[in-house]
Amino acid sequence: MRRRRAIKGSPLERDVTPEPLFLDRRRMLGLGAGFAGTGILAGTGILAGCGSSPTGLRWPTGHRVEEAPASPPYPVARNQRISVPLPPTPIAHFESYNNYIEFSAQSKELPKSRAQALPLRPWTVAVDGQVHRPGVFTMEDLLRRMPFEERVSRFRCVEAWAMVVPWTGFPLAALLALAQPMGSARFVAFRSVSKPDLMPGMSVSEHFPWPYTEALTIHEAMHPLTLLAMGAYGRPLAAQSGAPVRLVVPWKYGFKSAKAIVRITLSAQRPDTFWNSLQPEEYGFYANVNPAKAHPRWPQHTERLLPDFRRQPTLPYNGYGDAVAGLYRGDEH
Repeated sequence: MRRRRAIKGSPLERDVTPEPLFLDRRRMLGLGAGFAGTGILAGTGILAGCGSSPTGLRWPTGHRVEEAPASPPYPVARNQRISVPLPPTPIAHFESYNNYIEFSAQSKELPKSRAQALPLRPWTVAVDGQVHRPGVFTMEDLLRRMPFEERVSRFRCVEAWAMVVPWTGFPLAALLALAQPMGSARFVAFRSVSKPDLMPGMSVSEHFPWPYTEALTIHEAMHPLTLLAMGAYGRPLAAQSGAPVRLVVPWKYGFKSAKAIVRITLSAQRPDTFWNSLQPEEYGFYANVNPAKAHPRWPQHTERLLPDFRRQPTLPYNGYGDAVAGLYRGDEH
């Protein structure tokens, strides 16, 4: 598979620097300006936040998993400029219609009851690989130190159903900034928790390449729209929705948004990912929402929007094309 060639002067060729976040700020501002026509990103502080390390953040000193939880930042202010002007899917549907194969590969309703057995504290997320400052974060570290906000985003499954979700979280770039990625870092991989004794779907599908893994390019990971979510609908994430921390990449199909993340690893080589290694013809690595790209099982030119599964046209990049199309060269879908 063809890999993206490093652009002259791009972050792929520069040595490590924690400020700015080794993304070309001018290019990122250009993407934001292109998105201004849809009312998203233009003038938002998220763009400025991707130009320097968030103030007040400190690298954690080690595992402190037993400390008392910090006061959760819910509800938080909504970033209107980066939110889509659409009514959210009712929370009852969001929390009862879940693809979470660790709990059930056949049912979208069973994860709601089965996931309650998964303990959400203590919990840590390790950041390692091609970084200068590997470390471990507790959920309390993230709750205290990350720049939380609410964003209303489109969510699109490769199975051609869709939701609109008000997520609470922070840009992935803010966390990666603390790790100080090396100039050799080209990909960011995410590993979900693996507890076969509590996750019955893992036992049923023993031939699957557990644990669940996904990955993004470094440019995708550092994009302002890429979010680590710890809440939704003004409260902490429910277990069946990927708690306590999950990835949200709104221009990609939902399987890219790993749930219950325990490790984030930066690498020079493209890592294997769960569905792509099983069925690459159905689950591409880039997995950008694309109504023109045929799929063996689910036609992608329309989608069914919950709660009533109303059919509507699929938008390229799930409606975020003005902000993200510049990351690609036409064949990375």
